[in-house]
Amino acid sequence: MIVIVLIAALVAICLAAFNYYGVKKVDAGTPLMKEIAAAIQEGADAFIRLEYRIIFVVSIVVMVLLCVLVSWHAAVAYALGAFLSASAGWVGMKIAVISNVRVSNTARLTKDIGETLKVAFRGGSVMGLCVGGFALLGLFIIYFVFGKLLGQLDPEHLKFHTNWLGISDIPFTMTVSSYALGCSIIAMFNRVGGGIYTKAADMGADLVGKTEVGIPEDDPRNPATIADNVGDNVGDVAGLGSDLLESFVSALISAVVLAIYTAFASHGTAGEINNTLVQKLITFPLVFAAVGLFASILAILWMMLRKASDNPHKELNMTTFVGAGLTLVMAGVASWFMFRGESVADMGFRLGVFSPWLSAVFGIVGGILIGHIAERYTSYDYKSTQNIAAASIEGAALTITQGMSAGMLSVFMPVVLLGTCIIAAYSTAGLYGVAMAAIGMLSFVTVTVSVDTYGPIADNAGGISEMAKLDPYVRDITDKLDAVGNTTAAIGKGFAIGSAALATLSLFVSFLYAQAGSAAEGGIVLMLNMVDPMTLVGAFVGGALPYLFSGILIQAVSNAARKMVQEVRRQFKNDPGIMAGTSKPDYRTCVEISSVGALKEMKFPAMIAVLTPLVAGFIFGANFVGGLLIGATISSIMLALFTANAGGAWDNAKKYVEHGHYGGRGSDAHKAAVVGDTVGDPLKDTVGPSLDILIKIMAVVSLIAVSVFSKHNLFSYLFN
Repeated sequence: MIVIVLIAALVAICLAAFNYYGVKKVDAGTPLMKEIAAAIQEGADAFIRLEYRIIFVVSIVVMVLLCVLVSWHAAVAYALGAFLSASAGWVGMKIAVISNVRVSNTARLTKDIGETLKVAFRGGSVMGLCVGGFALLGLFIIYFVFGKLLGQLDPEHLKFHTNWLGISDIPFTMTVSSYALGCSIIAMFNRVGGGIYTKAADMGADLVGKTEVGIPEDDPRNPATIADNVGDNVGDVAGLGSDLLESFVSALISAVVLAIYTAFASHGTAGEINNTLVQKLITFPLVFAAVGLFASILAILWMMLRKASDNPHKELNMTTFVGAGLTLVMAGVASWFMFRGESVADMGFRLGVFSPWLSAVFGIVGGILIGHIAERYTSYDYKSTQNIAAASIEGAALTITQGMSAGMLSVFMPVVLLGTCIIAAYSTAGLYGVAMAAIGMLSFVTVTVSVDTYGPIADNAGGISEMAKLDPYVRDITDKLDAVGNTTAAIGKGFAIGSAALATLSLFVSFLYAQAGSAAEGGIVLMLNMVDPMTLVGAFVGGALPYLFSGILIQAVSNAARKMVQEVRRQFKNDPGIMAGTSKPDYRTCVEISSVGALKEMKFPAMIAVLTPLVAGFIFGANFVGGLLIGATISSIMLALFTANAGGAWDNAKKYVEHGHYGGRGSDAHKAAVVGDTVGDPLKDTVGPSLDILIKIMAVVSLIAVSVFSKHNLFSYLFN
């Protein structure tokens, strides 16, 4: 069955290459359009090279620590995960800067929103296919090389072993967790660095260009406009690709690791799980993901080969539903095929061989419903966002107040749905079912990433059409595509946040298994006493941690944005020819401000995620870290939902005004809506996407290190 995983990965990568070169063959337009696109590409390439140099140094340090404290297998697996995650971000950025100008030119030549949509979606599909393909290719290598060739999946190795430092762990769980850690650290740096870059540029372009001098966001006279378009690629594309690949991998390994620990804990009990079933439980998540990848490929081909209508929202939703529907059917067959004839009652499978499949179905349905709630609170087709736009008539203060209200209201129902999903999945297939629900949410991630990536491509296309002074109808087409992209991005974030909650819960249970199992062979009893002062204080600190993390990120964006605003103001003041159109602005300085600001500010928040559980563990021990994970997970989920939905609502409220409502562009309501949008910018594109990575990195790091700090910590040395 594992060969299916390799075939799915290779087919996805081949189709990604086909679409990459297919988009590249599309006409790039006029010489001015090509010049602008080249400037955006140059800025994006320069930033990501500098960022990856920093990441490379950090990764070398992490690899050395893993090699010394865990094993060389873990270090190599980490390097593989980091390489594939970085590659996904790089490829996504490259196709985005190739696609943007071609989308703009397609709109110019065809005047057809359906044809323009297909070019943007085809470009986005390269990112989606690479995310699914790279993630599964890496996991296949881990399974085949470390699991099969080196024997880590042999029954005699699926138990605790002690390394040369006296640290006990199950080797394959450490290897596959280290692979996930590699993906996660790259995602964190890309999301944080890219988020700071793009929002500093975006806020500078908006606050001075739109509100102070009254020119459009992407007017070529705006010095920050090139930096803004570069930011869309490094933040919303490279960051997005690494983020969703990390989410996909974390969901998969949460089920794999949990299956191994559950099987180990059953040794010597009446409900001992046989070796054949254990192997199937370990393999099934990857087979499920492969089936989802095949379904996503068919959905992408369905979108590419048919004539698209003039309703991009409908087309993208239909593509997502096709991918989800095919996944449901094909995964049900896979579940029956793999588990038929097995005695699955000992795993808590209450509905027989279809139990893990049904748990995944709960995840898929839950993800779709969470996405629909996000759409109702962020799309300007609904009252919530329209009310924010209406509040702009009274000024920026009420715009911000109304947006905060909408964001807070949007949190409750997704959390209820997550809770329902957890209970339903647990009742169907135990804790393994909860992990499968997380996989279900991301099983057709290739389609959702394709749809998400299409958004910033369309946004960039609009910027190029404005800077190249194309006919207004071109910008009208790209704006319609971009507005849908904001909503699909909010939906995608809902899937990522929901799956993060479920995957982190599974990883947390594995953390408890690892804590207990490293101390005793067999007969493991999971226990975390929440009234224990150490655990309770850990939960308090964990609950506060996402606010510290978010505050640092917002401050980082503010610092970079302040310098951007000062630079744009300086250029307008010192060179009146910019506004008159007789001289060109200095775009390069603005690009450098965003680059330097992002690279300077991204290191500290990214390292918080890695170092917090380690420092806490080696000082206070495993119970404190257990509480820390619970508090951080609950707090992060709430905060991530609020920031993603509030930010998306403010953005689309601005677009609703720009489409001619409440005075349209240039009105007082528009200026207020722009202020609301800039308040939401760091929330939806820097804070929100980074929070789900934060809790998964903390969970994976804790899982890897718990066998060390559960025995060796300062508190136990001083008081025991």
